[in-house]
Amino acid sequence: MSELSVGFIGLGTIGEPMAATLLRAGFPLTICAHTNMAPVERLRMQGAHVVANPQAVASASECIVTCVPDAPQVAEVCLGAHGIIHGAAPGTIVIDCSTIAPTESQRIAAALRAHGIQMLDAPISGGPARAATGELAIMVGGEEATFAQARPVLEALGASITHVGPNGMGEVVKLVNNTILGSLMIAIAEAFTMAVKAGADAATAREVIMQSAGANFLLDQWLKERMLKDNYDPGFATSLMQKDLGAALETARALGVPMMMTGLSYQLYELAEGQGYGRQDYCAISKIYQDAANVTIATGKARDARREVIQSV
Repeated sequence: MSELSVGFIGLGTIGEPMAATLLRAGFPLTICAHTNMAPVERLRMQGAHVVANPQAVASASECIVTCVPDAPQVAEVCLGAHGIIHGAAPGTIVIDCSTIAPTESQRIAAALRAHGIQMLDAPISGGPARAATGELAIMVGGEEATFAQARPVLEALGASITHVGPNGMGEVVKLVNNTILGSLMIAIAEAFTMAVKAGADAATAREVIMQSAGANFLLDQWLKERMLKDNYDPGFATSLMQKDLGAALETARALGVPMMMTGLSYQLYELAEGQGYGRQDYCAISKIYQDAANVTIATGKARDARREVIQSV
């Protein structure tokens, strides 16, 4: 068993399997509820020690992993009335795996640093499946010495761990990643809705494209395991993708960088959330296109018998 005592705050769809992975790796783990007691009880049964709040987690831990939805929750967990800042000893390390605006991450890191607490912004990519196997991709911002100290915890959680620069740079790289993913998912939704409406078999089209220049991770995994199975169960939520694109736009605005396509993508995810898809996986953005075209990508068929025939010109 590792001698490094670890705390975990934020036991959501990805946080719970991350915490379970740390337990399997042998870390003594202290947790508390953030919004939901069910994962806390499941992890208690696996050996986690449960306490009342983030302050108590910090008092019991040398390293604390946080994984909560957005900057206000990170600030509350770290700096709030019962936050980490009130329980952590000097030298404690906070590894924040949330995806938030870089400026907010830097502000929180500075406030913790004033109390002798080091922080790494370490947003993650890979979803619940790779969280459960300890194969996440983790991009880390912060001091190199702190990164070196935290490496055993990071290595238990991720298969690809990269120190990308000082505080805030992990968030920058993650926003780049999600800006690409958010727009790419929309492109896939548009293209495959058109293909099915025209009469093509979506599964066959995917196989061909995976051997062509259009091949990508989302086409390989998300189309196959989600849209082709009409499966939009919670994974990376539509509302979280919208939030991340908003953070990217906020960052770009501060830097004077135009992001026209990202702006449109943000509006489309906002539309999907407004239509009730906010808690579903972000590939639910495809439902906007499928509904408008009256097709279902999973079946490869139009929802009525009046499909127009595409003729060669």
